[in-house]
Amino acid sequence: MGLRDELLKAIWHAFTALDVDKSGKVSKSQLKVLSHNLCTVMKIPHDPVALEEHFRDDDEGPVSNQGYMPYLNRFILDKVQDNFDRIDFNRMCWTLCARKNLNRNHLLISDDDAFKIWCIFNFLSEDRYPLVMVSEEIEYFLRKLTEAMGGSWIEEKFEEYKLQLSSKHQCLNVWELIELVGMGHFSKGMDRQTLSMGINEVFQELILDVLKQGYMMKKGHKRKNWTERWFLLNLVFTVTLICHFYGDFILMDTFPFPLIVMTSRIPVQSLPDKEGKKCLFYVKCSDKSFEVSASDKKKKQEWIQGIQTCITLLKVGRPAPHHEARQKRRELRQKQQAEQEELELRMRELQTANENKQRELEAMRKKLEEAAANAAEEERRRLQTQSELQDLYRVEMEKEKMVRQQMEEQVAQKSSELEQYLQRVRELENMYHRLEEALEEERQARQDEETVRKLQARLLEEEVSKRAELEQIHLYQQQTISQTQAEKQELERERLVKESALQSAMQQLQQLEDDRWGALEQYEEVMKKLADAANNTKSWKDKVAHHEGLIRLIQPGPKYPQKITNWGPAAFTETELSLREKDWQEKKNRPPTPQ
Repeated sequence: MGLRDELLKAIWHAFTALDVDKSGKVSKSQLKVLSHNLCTVMKIPHDPVALEEHFRDDDEGPVSNQGYMPYLNRFILDKVQDNFDRIDFNRMCWTLCARKNLNRNHLLISDDDAFKIWCIFNFLSEDRYPLVMVSEEIEYFLRKLTEAMGGSWIEEKFEEYKLQLSSKHQCLNVWELIELVGMGHFSKGMDRQTLSMGINEVFQELILDVLKQGYMMKKGHKRKNWTERWFLLNLVFTVTLICHFYGDFILMDTFPFPLIVMTSRIPVQSLPDKEGKKCLFYVKCSDKSFEVSASDKKKKQEWIQGIQTCITLLKVGRPAPHHEARQKRRELRQKQQAEQEELELRMRELQTANENKQRELEAMRKKLEEAAANAAEEERRRLQTQSELQDLYRVEMEKEKMVRQQMEEQVAQKSSELEQYLQRVRELENMYHRLEEALEEERQARQDEETVRKLQARLLEEEVSKRAELEQIHLYQQQTISQTQAEKQELERERLVKESALQSAMQQLQQLEDDRWGALEQYEEVMKKLADAANNTKSWKDKVAHHEGLIRLIQPGPKYPQKITNWGPAAFTETELSLREKDWQEKKNRPPTPQ
């Protein structure tokens, strides 16, 4: 966070406090006083008429935050330099906003502690207005405070508190944060002094960039005696760093104990034990060296490592570690928020696509149902016609009995065989209906089923052709029976020839039946594979639905419009169907061939 952003947060609190009626505007007289105070604490020459000249075209009414920002940037923030006391600047802004917003009733902390929490809030709050602190930063601050007070962090207690926050806004403003700490919700069992010392330690680390502090023994320069002193390691950033040393310590009003300010020119080195003192090390300035004794080896190593870290940070010009940690936390939150938004967008797109697919599948299902109903009606009519033809054929066979008694047995046998053949045809038709239902349930295997259906259609076509030949033979037999008795012997010979042809046709029909059963066996194998694939797909879909929740796979639909024929939907392509219609018309118009 840059200097300008840091100053704008405190100024935003002051401007908001001056907005009494919460209209987003402040009177010019109040802005004049605010601008004068800002220039005073930031050591900027103040032009008393600049504000009036900046808004001379406006009316005498109040000025909004957006209207005040150009003046603030041009006449104040563009001129500011890092040569003023930021504590005084923050305290001035705090005085303006605390008088209106701070509720001191039932608070366990002083106004100074509330001011320090206010400064910490400005440091950890998000860079958007109105200023708020998200739950991750609240947890970070409360952890630091609990550790500074010597207590143990209770994760479950904070999780319960997070549940009490708004489900939409997991954040707090500065006054809610001060009330949270001041009411002692996370510091029960701690006295006020311990809470105040914890707030002060966190304030020193986050705001004053204090890397380490504590008591150690220091050897005097003149009397060489060992006395206990309070040491504080502070990271100081200036343009040119030199080693400042006044007497033994530099006194600061904000700390009750004297301290030494370390700079990048102060080397540190460990010393062996001597004079009854252990854990020794010395810090060397430009003109003096300090021998210091820590309480134990761990404290000694922590101080040496802290001083070396401070020197390294000053050399490379990097900020204190907690500044980088705060920036990393913000970048991580932004990345997670971007990923969450991207995930929500993808989920909405998938849901929309899923709904569209569902509508398409529903429309396709309705079309298939209508096609199946039409096919069933057509099949019923065909079966009725076939039954009528069969009845007519039986009547004619009975008439023929009176003409040719010798052929009665054979004709009855052929009739029985024909009836069995018709029964097999009906069985095949029933099986074809079951295949249509399986086709509707397993549209994924449409290509394999299409191949089997085409094979079955070819077999049916050959059967129809053979049946036509049989009918022609039958008609010819009727003609021969109606001839005179004198032609009986010739008819008998011809009958034997035709009977031989009929036997050959029956053998071919049997061969076609065997081929048809082989095709059905192949189809059953394909259906078994499809069932196994469907079971595997269902198991995989359940896994996906279990892990992914809203994701649902969409099965492919047909790629082209379906044609409905007597052999079922999509039995032929459009080209094959047109060729079959043309061939049928030619056979219909062709005169019967004389036998």
